[in-house]
Amino acid sequence: MDKYNEAIKRSEVSVDPAAISANVSEILEKHLDENRRPEVYRRIFNSIDLTTLRSTDSNQTVAELTEKVNAFEEAHPDLPSVAAVCVYPDLVQLVRTVLDVSSVRIASVAGGFPSGQTFIEVKVAEIALAISAGADEIDVPFPLGAFLDNDYEEVADQIQEMKETCRQAPLKVILETGALETPEKIRDAAILALYSGADFIKTSTGKEYAGASLEAAYVMCQTVKEYYEKTNRMVGVKISGGVATPEEALRYYTLVREILGEKWVESNEHFRIGASRLAKGMLSEILKEQE
Repeated sequence: MDKYNEAIKRSEVSVDPAAISANVSEILEKHLDENRRPEVYRRIFNSIDLTTLRSTDSNQTVAELTEKVNAFEEAHPDLPSVAAVCVYPDLVQLVRTVLDVSSVRIASVAGGFPSGQTFIEVKVAEIALAISAGADEIDVPFPLGAFLDNDYEEVADQIQEMKETCRQAPLKVILETGALETPEKIRDAAILALYSGADFIKTSTGKEYAGASLEAAYVMCQTVKEYYEKTNRMVGVKISGGVATPEEALRYYTLVREILGEKWVESNEHFRIGASRLAKGMLSEILKEQE
C-alpha cells in the first residue's frame, strides 16, 4: 500500500476548512454570474443523470420516467437531452427496452448500494448482472468501513475488482462525503478511489448522510486536479445528493469549471449531476432564455 500512503502523504490539497470555505466564496463571487448563460444551462441539463432510486420504483414508474426522456427528444430536437437515466440494477433491462434516445446512457447503482455493506462477491455479481442487462455506467459506494479502519489495501482491492468487472463501462465511486465529514478524509478517500481506477468520483448516495456540499466538491475537484497533473488521466466529478435547483447546479458547475478547467465541463464525459428534480427547473431556464 506504499503508493496510496505516499500519494496521501505528498498531497498538497488544502484540508483547512476556513481556507476551503473562503476559496469557494471567492470563486463564486468572481465567476458565478458569468456562467448565467443559455449555453451553460444547456450544458448542465446535458450533464444530468436523471435518477430514481426509491423503494417504490417499479416497472411502471421507471418506464414512465424513461418515456419522458423519449418525449423530450421529440418535443425539443434542438436541445441536448440528459446524460443518463440512473436506476437500480433490476430495472436496467426495462430502461434498455423502453429508451429510444441513443445519446442517453443507462447508469445503474450496484455494489451493495447505498451502504456497500455486503460481500465483495455480491458486489461483483451485481455489477456483472447490471452490465449484462445493458448498463452503460456503474455507480458504487466507496468502502467506507475499511477506509475508516485505515485498511487501504481492502479499499483498493475492492475498487479494483469492481472496476475490472465493469469491463469498458465507467465506474463512478460514491465517496459519501457527508459520512467522511472532514476535508482531510474526503481528500484521502478521493486519492484512494483515483489511484484504484475510478473513472468518476461522486459526492453522495443521497440516502443516509448529508448530500453534496460546495466545500466537499471543492476538495474533490482539487484532488482530481492534482491527480491529473501527476498522471495526465482525466477523472470525472459527479455531484449528487440534494441538488434540486438551477441555482445550486450552477454553483457546482462554476466550481468544477474554475478548478479543473473548461475541458471538464465542455461535455458530460467528465462532469455529471445526479438528480431527480433538477431537470424540470433547468429546462425552464433554458426555454426562458430562448424566449
